[in-house]
Amino acid sequence: MTQGDWMGIATLLAFLALCGIGVWTFSASRKARFEEAAQLPFADEPEHSPQRENDR
Repeated sequence: MTQGDWMGIATLLAFLALCGIGVWTFSASRKARFEEAAQLPFADEPEHSPQRENDR
């Protein structure tokens, strides 16, 4: 096998890995987990706290 053959095989494997990642990412079974993870930046914020006069 020549170097070109190996490069072609490596390109094919990289393409298949990319397709696999895409299928894994957009599969319906992972949606709930990704939606939960999307809300993590907001988890440490308080729900609603009225600002007091002394806090200004």
